[in-house]
Amino acid sequence: MKLRTWLRPGMFVKRWILLLALGVVTTSLGLAMGLAWIYRNYDFPQRVSGLVRAVTLQFIPHPYRELLMITVGSTLIVLGFWQLSRSLLAPFLDQRVDKRGLAEIIHAHRFGPQEPEFHIVAIGGGTGLSTLLRGLKAHNVAITAIVTMGDDGGSSGRLRQDFNIPPPGDIRNCLVALADAEPLMSELFQFRFPEVGSPLDGHNFGNLFIAAMTHVTGSFERAVAESSRVLAVRGRVMPSTLENITVCAEFADGHVVRGESAIGRERGKIQRIFLDPERPQAYEPALLAILSADLIVLGPGSLFTSVIPNLLVEGIVQSIRLSSALKVFVCNVTTQRGETDGFSVVDHLQALERHAGGPLVDCLLVNSNLEPTRRLAASGVFGVRLDGLHQLAERIHVVLQDVINPEQPWRHDPTKLAAALLELARAAKRGHEFAGGYRELVGLVGKEAGRVSVEAIAQKRG
Repeated sequence: MKLRTWLRPGMFVKRWILLLALGVVTTSLGLAMGLAWIYRNYDFPQRVSGLVRAVTLQFIPHPYRELLMITVGSTLIVLGFWQLSRSLLAPFLDQRVDKRGLAEIIHAHRFGPQEPEFHIVAIGGGTGLSTLLRGLKAHNVAITAIVTMGDDGGSSGRLRQDFNIPPPGDIRNCLVALADAEPLMSELFQFRFPEVGSPLDGHNFGNLFIAAMTHVTGSFERAVAESSRVLAVRGRVMPSTLENITVCAEFADGHVVRGESAIGRERGKIQRIFLDPERPQAYEPALLAILSADLIVLGPGSLFTSVIPNLLVEGIVQSIRLSSALKVFVCNVTTQRGETDGFSVVDHLQALERHAGGPLVDCLLVNSNLEPTRRLAASGVFGVRLDGLHQLAERIHVVLQDVINPEQPWRHDPTKLAAALLELARAAKRGHEFAGGYRELVGLVGKEAGRVSVEAIAQKRG
């Protein structure tokens, strides 16, 4: 990729390298002419004539003598030029926030930023969303993370209550996941003050930073934007709504629990999730991002407290349906105690569609490797069951792929997950179709699939 970048016409680099090479060649020819004249017209003493013959490679026949000199000379010129440029530019490159290579920097200066392969909108919250973002940022894609604003526990909940600001915790996690800043800066934003009897007990530095920036700038959205600049975030992070919302859950026995943190502690079957106020106004830039996306990803993350609350914000579901993007729901790899105990993949999708008011996604990405989750059974956490997937195959494209992190089997692997999603996006771009089907991702690539094109789906829904 770097070589293609250097060779692109209009970089204003090759012409000067050629001019430098021409100057070196011309100077070398002049020196060679002078040395040849001395060699022909000057009689060297006997004691140094052998040395002169060795230095001038008289023991190598023509034209190999010339080819050897040209090869060695060219190699030395290229190596010297490259190392000299690196030495001269090193102080500037080491101090920049942007960690791109020299070729990419010059390319962006001449032609503007490189066009991303896809515009991806990821909707969710918590650890699941930050895991996805960490994998996506390694690729040439434009990322927008739309984050739930229902967190009311821990440091975020205290700041929300004390200063009447949206909870910054999930926003902070996404900013750090997309950060290109030095590792020390990321560690600083994630630092949590220890419990020592201080007012700062349990607070997270990143949360405090965003809260302080909110007061300095006068708005939460500007605080997030400025925090993104500090961390050199590769993408955009934005709330689904700026209203002060409370996530509420109604359980199967009819009792209602208010607050995201309280829902997680409750044991029971959740019947439905709703917000207070019920239909908060969406953050407008989030809607615009959804409408202009190439790929929309729902999940992974806590189904009832991270993913679904975003869909209850006024305008989010409507924008997803109107968007021509490929819509993918990433099912969790394990069940979550207090929320999805005993759930299968089908249960996850049905809960999502029930709260969205009907079918919403074109594709369902499911982890196929349940082996790493077996050691979690003792703690009451199980891999999400795969039974019943054939019921979905007629109306949604189900993709089975190993996307689990073997070292942390309750989470997705960022690299595997990003690769699987991008392969789906590329398949859609090539004209593959996602109206229904049930197959391994490997079987999808390079083959025809489904019955209706992504464009036809968009037209039908429009």
